[in-house]
Amino acid sequence: METRIVSRFSLPSLAARLVGVTLAGLAWLPFASADVRLPGLFSNNLVIQQDLPVPVWGWADENEQVTVQFRDQRVSTVAKNGKWSVRLAPLKADLSPTVLVVRGKNLILVRNVLVGEVWVCSGQSNMEFPLKHSFGASGDIASSANPHLRLFTVPKLKSIDPVDDVKAQWQECGPDTVPDFSAVAYYFGRALERTRNVPVGLIHTSWGGSPAEVWMSRTALTVDPEYRRDIWDKYPAQEQAYQAALAKWKADKEAAEKAGQKFDRGQPWPAWRPAELYNGMIAPLIPYAIAGAIWYQGESNAGRAWQYRRLYPDMILNWRRDWAEGDFPFIAVQIAPWDKNRKRSLDAITAEPGDSDWAELREAQVRATKILPAVGIAVITDAGDKDDIHPTHKAIVGERLALAARVIAYGEPFAGLSPTYKAYKISGDKVTVEFDHVGKGLVAKDGPLKGFAIAGEDLKFVWADAEISGKDKVVVHNPQVSKPVAVRFGWADYPVVNLFSEFGLPASPFRTDDWPLTTAPKQK
Repeated sequence: METRIVSRFSLPSLAARLVGVTLAGLAWLPFASADVRLPGLFSNNLVIQQDLPVPVWGWADENEQVTVQFRDQRVSTVAKNGKWSVRLAPLKADLSPTVLVVRGKNLILVRNVLVGEVWVCSGQSNMEFPLKHSFGASGDIASSANPHLRLFTVPKLKSIDPVDDVKAQWQECGPDTVPDFSAVAYYFGRALERTRNVPVGLIHTSWGGSPAEVWMSRTALTVDPEYRRDIWDKYPAQEQAYQAALAKWKADKEAAEKAGQKFDRGQPWPAWRPAELYNGMIAPLIPYAIAGAIWYQGESNAGRAWQYRRLYPDMILNWRRDWAEGDFPFIAVQIAPWDKNRKRSLDAITAEPGDSDWAELREAQVRATKILPAVGIAVITDAGDKDDIHPTHKAIVGERLALAARVIAYGEPFAGLSPTYKAYKISGDKVTVEFDHVGKGLVAKDGPLKGFAIAGEDLKFVWADAEISGKDKVVVHNPQVSKPVAVRFGWADYPVVNLFSEFGLPASPFRTDDWPLTTAPKQK
């Protein structure tokens, strides 16, 4: 249903039917030379963020007076350069729908508006992954009707310059609207709505295969000399290489078809232009008031995990600066286990410890939680698929994001965060590793602890025995390593691990060493 724009001819009868809006407040309006307009974010069924000033904005004729009315608030402004904006004072969550009234030379009535929690849900393909393809989806879709959970999907748009509107509408969650919506976002929102008991609005904006730099602004990527050199300035050459590859592909395809030969080589992928998704799919959301963001991305940056150590937290800072809401919560999904060398047996995977760019990317994700406030992570080492980069068990992902949000965003005092590495101590031939966020204590699932490796002075890792000591420590050793210097845990593309908190959350992979990463630039 579209937001209804009311002409002056239908105004009196409609005004009499509006709950909480007086006839005096909806007086006769003169003929409009151009309608006051709202962005797509302000459509029927929207959710307004509670407890924050609420920006409302749009377009109108120059010097046209615009009044926004919601509940008992009424704020006016005058359009300048064809644009206007106001801010409503912070509102309290309410399960009762209300009408948002915007009045200039015409009248806009935005219906079925709720006040609650609004979260941006972004990333690449595992965030884009639709509910209808997730494990156990049929029952969840059938039971998804919920007037207090609202969905907004940002259409895919690449743009050279920032755009100021998004062509989409809010929808109530239900069997007709949720199947194509992000599974991770849905499960996150469902869990949050159930536990917080307030309306939840989810703004889904993602694109499969996208690297982090396309979700950052041009300013963020060009003021930093390294990003300008290593990302921004490299795009023209990447685009040129793509065009050359595309031309060759077309020529080869044409030649094969003329010769009557089968041609099944895939078309080359276009180069990602830095900032293009920020411009097309983040910029038009700003400054819509939000509670925070959830993020499932990193696979496309794994080969540059060393760079991601800076890039990812800088992206968070970029969004926070541009939203101007302070340090709003930002919670990521640690990328799932996946064996790039598909179809290997677990025995082959665990034959011996080795290096891993995916492990380095996971470390970069954890690092952001250490250096920035209100940044969290949902660990899913138990929810991957060895042979598929898109694991289908999305409910566990969304629900763990919600657990982290309850701790980080809402301050709930429970063990909703996964155990993470804190410190280590070497004593003789043993290394004792201490963890944060253990809740009531650490536990081993399914037998002895797995996934720990230890290295001696030769810097070569071998699998190690590990035992839980007390509430928050693990003692690691291998009789063949008499002088250990470092420990790693789950350091693999596809980690096989079983260390959990008593609350049921898996420990994050880590390393105690600071040895050079495989993804770091090579010394010349």
